[in-house]
Amino acid sequence: MATITERTDSTGATSYRVEVRLKGHPAQRATFTRKTDAKKWAQQTEAAIREGRHFKTIESRRHTLSDLIDRYIRDVLPRPPRKSRRPRSARSIAIIKSQLEWWRGELGLYTLADLTPAKIVEARDKLARTIKRDGQPISSSTVVRYMAPLSHAFGIAVREWGWIDDSPMRKVERPTEPDGRVRFLSDEEREALLIACRESRNPWLNTVVVLALSTGMRKGELMGLRWTDVDLPRGRITLRATKNGETRVVPLTGPALALLKEHAKIKRLDTDLVFPGQARAPSPVQPVDLRAAWEAALKRAEIKNFHFHDLRHTTASYLAMNGASLAEIAEVLGHKTLAMVKRYAHLSEAHTASVVERMNARFLS
Repeated sequence: MATITERTDSTGATSYRVEVRLKGHPAQRATFTRKTDAKKWAQQTEAAIREGRHFKTIESRRHTLSDLIDRYIRDVLPRPPRKSRRPRSARSIAIIKSQLEWWRGELGLYTLADLTPAKIVEARDKLARTIKRDGQPISSSTVVRYMAPLSHAFGIAVREWGWIDDSPMRKVERPTEPDGRVRFLSDEEREALLIACRESRNPWLNTVVVLALSTGMRKGELMGLRWTDVDLPRGRITLRATKNGETRVVPLTGPALALLKEHAKIKRLDTDLVFPGQARAPSPVQPVDLRAAWEAALKRAEIKNFHFHDLRHTTASYLAMNGASLAEIAEVLGHKTLAMVKRYAHLSEAHTASVVERMNARFLS
């Protein structure tokens, strides 16, 4: 509600002080010499607040969303993410830039003062209707990933830059993500895939796949692995640039350790990467690209609907079926909470039921 107070100063001049208060928003105040101007401002301000268009700072009218994205890419992306000491990888930066460029194309010309939650929702829904090359609409998880950097950019503009008082993203709902995908290799599929990897023209594919199955490491962790973080005598790998920003120690045993020991005999001298690609001077050496070799191996093994990340699901599923608790699975995979590993609970419970049944059959029947 708006309150207009008439005031008279020592010279006899009259002014009108306006205060607009709405629940959940900071009070807005202004002073005018004419009561009609005061009423007009009160009406416009109250309407703007209700519609999510009001930001009291003048900076919000000086800057567009395009300005915000430019500064975020220049000043924020090069920093290490929160709770991490390492900067983002080049691939991660490229993905975030691409996502922000999409928002720029849709809303970049709007000033921050005029960029309402409703406009962002309209763009969000347009993104959700986007059709991929395979003819399928993009997933709700992809929409959420696009919204994340935009939300973070607005948060920085509020907390650090003082460009806006509140983020419009707070009033924009994120789509509900589907339950996590659980696709893992059957025993027959695993054997067929490993045979195909051993027969691959790429000499490193088999080592990478066995490491992934043995440790549950992500593809990015494997491709970014450096020899300085591999301790072969003690049989362990130290992962420093993990997704959650925390260091994780991964045990190396069995075939994975044996393969990595053999692989260590052919270390490259021009890089510390465990799986480097071809050197292209003057650019620094990048990790090897295994996409073609991986897809060829899947085809030879006649395995369908399977992605490289599903090797990680396979590791977790095998752990669950072999009696590992959800807490133990979370520790192996490097999850801070159990929420991400609850998708494997049914496998662990099935194993537990089987164990109890065998015990009853042997001792109590």
